Amino acid sequence: MALSDNFHCSVVTPERAVLECDAKFVALPAWDGEVGILKGRAPLLCKLGIGQLRIETAEEKHLLFVDGGFAEMLGDQLTILTEDARTPEELDRQKANSELDAARALAVTDDASFEARQKALLWARTQVRLTK
Repeated sequence: MALSDNFHCSVVTPERAVLECDAKFVALPAWDGEVGILKGRAPLLCKLGIGQLRIETAEEKHLLFVDGGFAEMLGDQLTILTEDARTPEELDRQKANSELDAARALAVTDDASFEARQKALLWARTQVRLTK
């Protein structure tokens, strides 16, 4: 019997289980940069940022927009808990472009407003990129 290069991947939001599959590779947007996951990875617990989640299975590739949360790799199980996870088909390009324009127009008066503007820009840019 051949050994499998797959591990189980679950993507869950407070409302629903978004995806359950056996993955070969996952790239997730950690808060401080992208993290790649393969079978046999050391245990990991990391905070997610806003960005694109890529999941490759033997048959297909899945792209999801995720908005924060946590990822845990333990054994051959990757669990991703996020506030929001949507496929490119679930995103509205026109709305994302409008939100990008609104984010660009946000005034920066202090550190908190700068952080809020950066988060809004990242959120909108990621959605625009995924809807292309």
